[in-house]
Amino acid sequence: MSVAQAFSESEWALLSGALQLRQSNARDPRSLPARALLDDQVCEQLLAALGPIIGSPTVAITASLLAKRFSFLSTGACLYAMSVYDKGLILSLDNSVVEYAHDDGLWTSSMPLVDVTPVGYEPGKREAWRDIIVATLFRDLLQPLWETFNRVTGISRRILWENTAVRVYSLYDKRMDKVEDPLVRQRYEADFDWLLNQADPTLFGLSYNPLKHFRRPPTVLETEGKSIRFRRTCCFYYDASNPVEYCSTCPLLRPRKCR
Repeated sequence: MSVAQAFSESEWALLSGALQLRQSNARDPRSLPARALLDDQVCEQLLAALGPIIGSPTVAITASLLAKRFSFLSTGACLYAMSVYDKGLILSLDNSVVEYAHDDGLWTSSMPLVDVTPVGYEPGKREAWRDIIVATLFRDLLQPLWETFNRVTGISRRILWENTAVRVYSLYDKRMDKVEDPLVRQRYEADFDWLLNQADPTLFGLSYNPLKHFRRPPTVLETEGKSIRFRRTCCFYYDASNPVEYCSTCPLLRPRKCR
């Protein structure tokens, strides 16, 4: 890999705005290095302290909701930069910071990185570069974190990985759909197809590709005139909301005749 051209002002505005990318020196005090969370005791203490703040009744549900938030932050910044700007961000255990700020009933956490310098690729080497970016994000960062969450709380790995998958789907299906440049659209559509259908399970540190596995066909809701891709698993958001709310893709909302 090589050093890519720096992010332009408009690129950084989107990454640091909607996608909450930060330099680590601007991180919230309610944060810790990602690698620190691999320590069972540190992880357990954080989840126990965070639970009452977010209204979660158990550490397992707290782990699910923190994983869902961190998945939004980590995959959003990394994959948007890769597919839209053609620039790489290294989201490794040692370059990433996990924030857990939550104020007035909402997550206010961001995605701090120690080094936000984008990395590029040599001519003809984009596929190898893409492998590295994706493997660093999923295999080297998220997989060890989800293993720790599972070990400490008993939360299902499937729930954690579907929490990650739905964030990736939303990023490509909705946020990137706003991009108008036809060449950029061609690139992100190709990247998304590769992530769903061709990316090797080893890039996720798993025996299967979770992005492919959890990509459920849309369910047509005739009475509402729309279709929704319902989740396979539940993230338990409803258990931590007051009054009770459900995610729009919650499997508990799926019509019984479709189950």
